[in-house]
Amino acid sequence: MAVTVIGIDGGPLPEGAAEVLNSAELIVGAPPHLRVHAPEGVRTVELGSFGPALSALSALTAEETGVVLASGDPGFFGAVRALRDKGLRCTVLPALSSVQRLLAGMGRSWEDASVVSARIGGLHRALNICRARSTVVVLTGGDTGPAQLASGLRGWRRTMIVGEDLGGEHERVTTIDPDEAAERNWFEPNIVCCVDDPDAVPGRSWHSGGEPTPPERWALPEGEFSHREGTVTTSEVRALALARLAPRPGSLVWDVGAGSGSVAVECARMGAACVAVESDEAQVVRLVSNAAAHGVDVRVEEGAAPAVLRGLAKPDSVFVGIDDAEVLTACAHAGARRVVLASHTLDRIAANRDVLRNAGYHVEGVQLFANRMVTSEEDVSGLAAGEPVVLLSAELPNGDAV
Repeated sequence: MAVTVIGIDGGPLPEGAAEVLNSAELIVGAPPHLRVHAPEGVRTVELGSFGPALSALSALTAEETGVVLASGDPGFFGAVRALRDKGLRCTVLPALSSVQRLLAGMGRSWEDASVVSARIGGLHRALNICRARSTVVVLTGGDTGPAQLASGLRGWRRTMIVGEDLGGEHERVTTIDPDEAAERNWFEPNIVCCVDDPDAVPGRSWHSGGEPTPPERWALPEGEFSHREGTVTTSEVRALALARLAPRPGSLVWDVGAGSGSVAVECARMGAACVAVESDEAQVVRLVSNAAAHGVDVRVEEGAAPAVLRGLAKPDSVFVGIDDAEVLTACAHAGARRVVLASHTLDRIAANRDVLRNAGYHVEGVQLFANRMVTSEEDVSGLAAGEPVVLLSAELPNGDAV
């Protein structure tokens, strides 16, 4: 049995495609592709759900040939993976992918662009990649289209470039603000490029999709952040907090009582989308400066928790830097998989634990007490005691999944 996958991009078919189509016993494809490209009299199966098509292809004999007509490059988030997963080896005649067409229509290089499939990963992950990275292409589909993406991007400084029916008779490329995009109906199929600055020239990159994560260094020294003395989370505490928060591409982290934003910045450096909540205006200025200095995009919500938390997108993890029962209760009921609380108050450990337990979390705690090496002017080394911090980490059952 031979299966050939032919990419369709609105232009001429790839070289050799006509001969394969004329000799095929079975052709699988979307109705518009079958109408245009399937020779008369050949058995066809429409691509709705891919299951029936796979079954039909698998039933071919060793002497029979099958063809799959697929949009764009079928090896890029396309039919080839599904065929290989079924044990069907195939020959691929690719066409231009919709990603290439959209970025070419924008006149933009795209080695820095992250490409995600909302059809596979879901709206939540796709949105958080768009919130965290400067250039993201989203392969849309079903109930995850430009309007749904736009609704989730309100509050982030983003511009959307929407490509509709690329290569087809209804082709259109539109640059639009998320607020407006959320209210429009979009022609299918479509694809979205989300950027923080549509006029920016991307920097030279050695790694497709932007700088990889995690970064080379984390739990950075306090001196890497502009901060008010005694208000920055120490690197030792941050190291364990990051391990418990599990920031990664596709996740959203709240940093509540963010101060200078060291935790939010570190989470953003690891690829997570981040919202930093802070009520002190001077600290907000430091927070914005620290995010810019480390080249990450942290959304800042200036105001007092818990009131300012209402209306924020549901987080995957929350870091709470305020030892306040009302704030912790609000964070514990925000729907996050993980909540981490840093506290200097020993007599509140039991009460804080109970707040998290009552919200359904499994709770662990540790007191961190780091003695740092110091060297005197006489070059004599010793240890200087740091202030102890209690870190409570809470996780819902099955909390590894976003």
